Amino acid sequence: MENPQQLDELLVCRLDDGRKSVEPCTVVIFGASGDLTARKLIPALYHLYREKHLPDPFRIIGFARREKNSESFRAEMGEALQKFSRTKPVDADVWSAFSSNLQYCQGDMSDPAAYRKLAGQIEGFEHPGLRKNRLFYLATSPSQFAEVTQHLNAAGLLEKVPASGSWQRIVVEKPFGHDLASAHVLNADLTRHAHEKQIFRIDHYLGKETVQNILMFRFSNSIFEELWTRRSVDHVQITVSEKLGVGGRGGYYEEAGAMRDMLQNHLLQVLALVAMEPPVSLEAESIRDEKVKLLKSIRPLAPIQVAANVVRGQYTAGEIDGQPRPAYRGEAKVKADSNVETFIALRMLIDNWRWSGVPFYLRTGKNLPLSASEVRVQFRPTPHVLFAAQCGPKLDANAITLRLQPNEGITLRFNGKIPGTSMRLRPVRMHFSYDSEFGAYTPEAYERLLLEAIAGDATLFIRRDEVETAWGFIDSIRAGWDNQPLMENEFYAAGTWGPAAADELLAASGRAWRNPQPVK
Repeated sequence: MENPQQLDELLVCRLDDGRKSVEPCTVVIFGASGDLTARKLIPALYHLYREKHLPDPFRIIGFARREKNSESFRAEMGEALQKFSRTKPVDADVWSAFSSNLQYCQGDMSDPAAYRKLAGQIEGFEHPGLRKNRLFYLATSPSQFAEVTQHLNAAGLLEKVPASGSWQRIVVEKPFGHDLASAHVLNADLTRHAHEKQIFRIDHYLGKETVQNILMFRFSNSIFEELWTRRSVDHVQITVSEKLGVGGRGGYYEEAGAMRDMLQNHLLQVLALVAMEPPVSLEAESIRDEKVKLLKSIRPLAPIQVAANVVRGQYTAGEIDGQPRPAYRGEAKVKADSNVETFIALRMLIDNWRWSGVPFYLRTGKNLPLSASEVRVQFRPTPHVLFAAQCGPKLDANAITLRLQPNEGITLRFNGKIPGTSMRLRPVRMHFSYDSEFGAYTPEAYERLLLEAIAGDATLFIRRDEVETAWGFIDSIRAGWDNQPLMENEFYAAGTWGPAAADELLAASGRAWRNPQPVK
């Protein structure tokens, strides 16, 4: 008879068998001299090669304005890999083999001749797959997305209807517009030269292992699906806290703020995965359909409702881990009288059958005590009889916490009796740790996302209607603020969990924030 451990091994379900295969292709990185290429893209591609996930053959071409050749480009990327690789030391033999596939194309992104030069470089490859299958990664300013796409189309490198047996795709980074109107214009510009199915809008948060696991947790475990409704859930809290301030990104933050930088993309993406209905299949469009339905179910906020449901904040001088932190208005490239939010918290309602009446509280901020991302599903309190009648508010309600980073894991919180002769209750935790169960190996988000883009699987990428629906909700909040200055209770000292107004938002309904805790 087989022991339980052997049975567990037999019950491993492999979902990769139907996964799209990768084909020989050329990856072109526009903005190859930028920080994203050195810190994320080349290290991610190196690790995909190291794990034997890239197709054979493949080529990577860096496209940028700076004058250099393929040899100097390889040398630069090699130095960057030594600093930013998630595995150290870098395997010299693997890097040597990988880097032999790196090339460089010098050119200005506004110059049509540069694209003809790029086309000639690609046409010079011997393998037909390298010539006909092309992935264009736009690691550039969003203002250049439309221009690059137009030039690619004019040079014959990007066709809206590729020839049979070939493919071309473009990957674009966020921010994808700065409001609904600009996102709509950008989408129109891109789809003028590429089909929607060729456009892969990247949000690196969706590449995180634990974010992907939200779907696995919800839809492969029947015991939780029964609880995942208004009948059992009192409210849901989603927190993405950042320990760092804006640092050298003051200029960018003055334009974006916490709402455009984090809420419009990362937090709403997590919300969609946590609250969406089960898709009819694991196909990309089925999953993205349900995410869009969920976002469209969010109750819109009229300008007059914003003040009662949304809190913004801005950090003042403070201290974290004994180190002083300057006020936001004292950061480089920040206006001395700036009213840009470095913190945002809001109460949302979802108008569908599953979640009717259940508030969702989302918050994110800079210079908070701890860097963490987690979802806390707080269940309804027990009826006011038996233990609840005697303990009152000292009997905590049950909760499930999905810790997305760091110390990734899932915690079930319930009440238990403290051992001894006295009758005392307190909350206890049943904790599942990814590290303990599966080991420390977790691929970088960009590794997964690049592999999916090469394979043509759009599941982890954002669709046009998804982007525009999210912006529509965000714009309604902006309209409610109407350029009003921050109030006194909207400032918070660096190293605290946000402004007093955020606590008041939950206290109005008798609730309180549950702050992420360091996991030892």
